[in-house]
Amino acid sequence: MTRFHWTCESTDGAARAGTLHTAHGPVATPVFMPVGTAGTVKAMTMDSVRSTGAGIVLGNTYHLMLRPGADQVQRLGGLHKFMDWPGPILTDSGGFQVMSLGALRKLDQDGVTFRSHIDGSYHRLTPESSTDIQHKLDATITMCFDECPALPAPTESIAASMRLSMRWAARSREAFIARPGYGQFGIVQGGTEADLRAESVKALTDIGFEGYAIGGLAVGEGQELMFSTLDSTVPLMPENTPRYLMGVGTPDDLLGSVMRGVDMFDCVMPTRAGRTARAYTERGTLNLRNARHADDSRPISPHCDCLACSRHSRAYLHHLFRAREILGPMLLTWHNIAYYQRLMRQIREAITEKRLDALASRLRAEWAMDDWSEDEMPRPIIPPVP
Repeated sequence: MTRFHWTCESTDGAARAGTLHTAHGPVATPVFMPVGTAGTVKAMTMDSVRSTGAGIVLGNTYHLMLRPGADQVQRLGGLHKFMDWPGPILTDSGGFQVMSLGALRKLDQDGVTFRSHIDGSYHRLTPESSTDIQHKLDATITMCFDECPALPAPTESIAASMRLSMRWAARSREAFIARPGYGQFGIVQGGTEADLRAESVKALTDIGFEGYAIGGLAVGEGQELMFSTLDSTVPLMPENTPRYLMGVGTPDDLLGSVMRGVDMFDCVMPTRAGRTARAYTERGTLNLRNARHADDSRPISPHCDCLACSRHSRAYLHHLFRAREILGPMLLTWHNIAYYQRLMRQIREAITEKRLDALASRLRAEWAMDDWSEDEMPRPIIPPVP
């Protein structure tokens, strides 16, 4: 039976390329996890998610406990079967959503009572109940329950919140039911304070988890401060376990974080952008609503083989969004997830070949360019439909 563990296969500076071994299959790292909050990656079928090369997706305790309910998902065979994803699934504990979505939230030392953003009904989450819900969902990776304070906040408040989260982490660990191929991650908190982050890392490693996440970043502090926090935090984290930066981020965020030793990421950015006509490309972000795309027979990117790029033009996608056709968000979401997966493959290959610095320089120079010129991307290049 598979033991849950991570193996490092190559390094380039602080960056690591490896494999996460799980009960639901291996995952090559560094990895970006598409967000399937409520049991679906919005606007995509799971076949289309698989086609991008994604190896692991994320689900969310808060949303799934409210609708359709963890007990119902368990009765129907677990989240893997329910959403047609036999591969690994990581479930967020619900702590962040309680903070951001739960109305009339009441926090105490034992847990959080909140009102549903759906119907106003009252619910309660504790470290034990969050862990139990994730077990019923059959999450491959369970996240410990933590408190996510809104930032900015006084240092004393951040410290108190972090220490409460560490007590909850210990209770989450006690509630976790260990089985082969499954793991639980602790979440490092402490705002952007280096000493609080160090205290949090020590508390979590003393408890002992299969992996460690960095929470409480990408909440408006800016990339420079996020990177400096990673610079002081990541070197303190265990070397033989995966490191997961939660809720991040832009392509440049991912690249810079990998170069600081982070292995796993998730973010709603590529799917949310796809629903609002924004396409991530090797030449930055395109807004397909712009009139300049109305007569453009070229694909979004000459380097992409997703359905949006291989079969459709920018002009068609522009039309779909102007006409408010649901196919537009579907195709553009597919493209964005494909781009993120292609970026992570490039980064993994560069780490293995010890050329990550060169790749980073090239990517950042290209992201700063303004689209492709006519000479660089011939038109039309869309193959005819047989």
